Amino acid sequence: MSRRSDTLPVPSGQTRSQVLRDQSIYTQLLEVMWHLQQTMREHFVQLMSRQGLLQERRHIQAIREQEALLSRLLCQMINLLQSGATSGLEPQPLSSEDSRGDVRYGQGTQLAGQPDPVPQLSDCEATFVTRDLSNRGTDISALYWSSFQDYNAYQKDKYHKDKNPLGFINLGTSENKLCIDLMAERLQESDMNCVEEALLQYPDWRGQPFLREEVARFLTYYCRAPAPLDPENVVVLNGCCSVFSALAMVLCDPGEAFLVPTPFYGGFAFSSRLYAKVELIPVHLESKITAINTYPFQLTVDKLEEALFEARLKGKDIRGLVLTNPQNPLGDIYSPDSLMKYLEFAKRHDLHVIIDEIYMLSVFDESITFHSVLSMKSLPDRNRTHVVWGTSKDFGISGFRFGALYTHNKEVASVVSAFGYLHSISGITQHKLCQLLRNTEWIDKVYLPTNRFRLREAHKYVTAKLKALEIPFHNRSSGLYVWINLKKYLDPCTFEEEQLLYRRFLDHKLLLSCGKAYMCKEPGWFCLIFADELPRLKLAMRRFCDVLEEQKQDLIVKQLEDAMRE
Repeated sequence: MSRRSDTLPVPSGQTRSQVLRDQSIYTQLLEVMWHLQQTMREHFVQLMSRQGLLQERRHIQAIREQEALLSRLLCQMINLLQSGATSGLEPQPLSSEDSRGDVRYGQGTQLAGQPDPVPQLSDCEATFVTRDLSNRGTDISALYWSSFQDYNAYQKDKYHKDKNPLGFINLGTSENKLCIDLMAERLQESDMNCVEEALLQYPDWRGQPFLREEVARFLTYYCRAPAPLDPENVVVLNGCCSVFSALAMVLCDPGEAFLVPTPFYGGFAFSSRLYAKVELIPVHLESKITAINTYPFQLTVDKLEEALFEARLKGKDIRGLVLTNPQNPLGDIYSPDSLMKYLEFAKRHDLHVIIDEIYMLSVFDESITFHSVLSMKSLPDRNRTHVVWGTSKDFGISGFRFGALYTHNKEVASVVSAFGYLHSISGITQHKLCQLLRNTEWIDKVYLPTNRFRLREAHKYVTAKLKALEIPFHNRSSGLYVWINLKKYLDPCTFEEEQLLYRRFLDHKLLLSCGKAYMCKEPGWFCLIFADELPRLKLAMRRFCDVLEEQKQDLIVKQLEDAMRE
């Protein structure tokens, strides 16, 4: 798409006045587009008023979804028009009687005979219409808004028991808020406070040597590595998604792809597209137990082989396999035998394997043992196996923005280090992290037992509520989340209905994550984060129950209306 120049060139055979006239026509064309947008919005309002009152809420949500999509498409069309004038079009001027004014929800329409107002853009619309962004910038803007629009609304309107009791409660973002008291106390101890000259200067882009040494010792201990891990194989960046994005950049060229079993953490999709333009090819898993699936959402080598074959048949260049262990959002923990089979599959096909183990210390059932890939005595392909870990989930300090890569591949470690120039962590934060990880006595005797107990109690509370509501869920004892099945509240059971239910939760100031955000093949699944303090969790579950009761009543009414029509 070409950029719009400040001065319109004069084509052969045309005068400057004709060019100016074309510019005027171009302006009118833009005005026509704006009025088209407003007219369509008014039409949706009229459609809404024609529906029966008993189904009003459902139709409001559906219409708003349609309106948002059309608005985005129109904004993109306007952006195209603004990128270069089009001559030879002569739309008729719009009379003032046709003006519609501002038709945003909650605002009145313009009175007939009044001059047309200059269209006021929302932040989202302004982003699409701006002439300041490149094509790539426009794509990133669309990706950002589609990924974080609702999260941003939550950030602006967070629940607080005193200051904002009607604000959003977030059970959709995987954060551990159960041990903030312990972490706050630990971070205020004297060994945490250090302001040395070296910490105030630019760091080693790979991460401060003292932190990399501590990360290597920490992973050796908690991953039960058969031999001490090498600090030279550690790279520290500001978050695990930064590590994943850097790996996508250095292991793939634009347009190449990774295989990822679904459902999977949606942040992978954003991180792989933002810089690297790497595609994620889903390996779809199913909830139904069959002769092949001995348990729901089971990952098998046959499914990996099938997904790889189909992707290559379509001309996709697959460069690697992405795994999360414990799995997000399922909570499944891969056995050593299963891990080995996945790694052998990757070696057969010359694939890298990225294993995210960010929940490795968040297994709260003492009868279950987590097996890190770093605990294996031998790996099928050491140079193509890359492990990611961070403190955001296990220690509940996502605001520290810390992620670590461990790879036996010196070349990969070296090139990922280059991203530390843009994605490093402050020296003082690195010091605090080093002190935190170093004190394994406090971690083993104080933090981990308390964290696991609180995770277990919160999980018990939420799953008891789900059982009382007869809501099926994937019952696992790791991670911060429960994968729940709300299919019975969807009629028909489609992704469109799933989105409407998701929006209804938002209307009640409750943020969840729907299955489509995890690229789940089946509509109706939601991820619910339970790692929150009990008073806020109880309030959230009351809102959750209120939404489902409303949804249930709407389904009853719909069934009655369908029966009457028959």
